[in-house]
Amino acid sequence: MFRGFAMPAAAALAATALLGGAATATAAGAVPATAAGAASVTALGAPEAGDVCFWTGAGQHGSSWCYTPPGYTDVPEFLHDKAASFRSNADSAVYAIDWGRGTCYYRLVRAHDLADNWPWGARLDGVADTTMNCEVG
Repeated sequence: MFRGFAMPAAAALAATALLGGAATATAAGAVPATAAGAASVTALGAPEAGDVCFWTGAGQHGSSWCYTPPGYTDVPEFLHDKAASFRSNADSAVYAIDWGRGTCYYRLVRAHDLADNWPWGARLDGVADTTMNCEVG
């Protein structure tokens, strides 16, 4: 299973500066998209068209990470069960995934939606463009 991860904000900012002001940096060690549909990830939580970004703090503050559909990806460890807010700039719905005991649960994240105080983020394990055959959680 693909595991994306984000580099620390300071390192990402330095990488962006070295690239001549590129809008975002690709996550270090990210696996490129494959026929299996691995999701692309963005290192900084600087939302771009098509991204869904998650933050550790309420009001879209703190450490962040962005998911770009399609496919499934685990959230980085620093965000695992610790998302407090999100913003979707995606044109389609995505699904927050919680891997429970013997099953999984999903929560719909609507296109162009946001939540500044998201209690369900305390369950966030991954993000996908399908429900992954999980139960509504």
